[in-house]
Amino acid sequence: MSDQLSMPFDAAFFADPYDFHRRLREAGPVHHLATPDGTPAWIVTRAADVAALFGDPRLSVDKANSRTGYAGFSLPPELDANMMNMDGDDHQRLRRIVSRAFTARRVEQMADDIRADAEELIDRFAPIDSLGVPTVDLVTAYTAPLPLKVIGDLIGVPVADRAGFAAWTAAMFAPASAGDAADGIANMQKFLVELVGARRSEPGDDLLSAIIQARDEQDRMSENELVSLAFLLLLAGVENTGHVIAAGVLSQLENPGQPVDVEELLRLAVPAHYAIRRFPVEDISVGGVTIPAGDTVLLGMASANRDPALDRQHFTFGHGVHYCLGAPLARLEIRLALEVLFARHPDLRLAVPAAELPWRASFRSHALKSLPVVL
Repeated sequence: MSDQLSMPFDAAFFADPYDFHRRLREAGPVHHLATPDGTPAWIVTRAADVAALFGDPRLSVDKANSRTGYAGFSLPPELDANMMNMDGDDHQRLRRIVSRAFTARRVEQMADDIRADAEELIDRFAPIDSLGVPTVDLVTAYTAPLPLKVIGDLIGVPVADRAGFAAWTAAMFAPASAGDAADGIANMQKFLVELVGARRSEPGDDLLSAIIQARDEQDRMSENELVSLAFLLLLAGVENTGHVIAAGVLSQLENPGQPVDVEELLRLAVPAHYAIRRFPVEDISVGGVTIPAGDTVLLGMASANRDPALDRQHFTFGHGVHYCLGAPLARLEIRLALEVLFARHPDLRLAVPAAELPWRASFRSHALKSLPVVL
């Protein structure tokens, strides 16, 4: 099966991908397209199908089940052996190790620290005079560094090393040149291997030190799984949360006085267009279309979240056995980030028209590159 619709890769799509997702959803429940990096994939568009496939054991996240040579980011083993790439018992084993760090009670105990982190970042705003008005880029000054500080403190990343991680992540998702992504991944691999070594030599009062101790004393995971877990915690905890906070600020500026609804924000501003790729272990049928075993399947969260058949639910944190463990922490960070910012700067306004805001050039995610505001 082939589609007349093709995935765009232009400024209009980066700024507003939801019209493209709507057209796909209205045209059919599943489409076989080539993504802009050339990867052929089946995109599932409708909420009912996305929900069903999230829980379908015939879909595997293990790349060993790809029959088309799927490469993705081509991560090294030290970063690739994480629970997002595992099925069954291995996934549950790693999930149990991490889950105790993200219980609702433990997360709520972090609220005062998160609020203090937000206040500290706002205190450090250094406005740049632009046409006689004090302007701040909230992405670089607030929405990106806040989740990086929260997760960095949680797992024990030295403060001096955090800016580098943010740059490497950006290179992965929106490389400026062919070698950028590979360089970012190589730097990230080296950094995380060294971080695990440092926390092993000098344990701290942080999650990574505790996990290293459990691994070394009880042999509960391999060394690659350990480093990959640190990678996943940083990537998922920083990348997506920061983008939703930025989208929430923009939404408030465009709709002043409207109460913050975190769940609605998560539904509409899902930062990742698709769930992590999956591979059928046997031929499956979706909406009357047969998807061959081993092909790449992308569950369209951005499309499904806006499906009129969906009633205020969303797939932003996934669904089923791979539901995001960090969801309670992300919700808390988003709520507090917006509360603190607008309490301190209730008259905040955009420094440029919304149509001129720059967006990341990525088909995988929807993210503001900068958010200039007038204090």
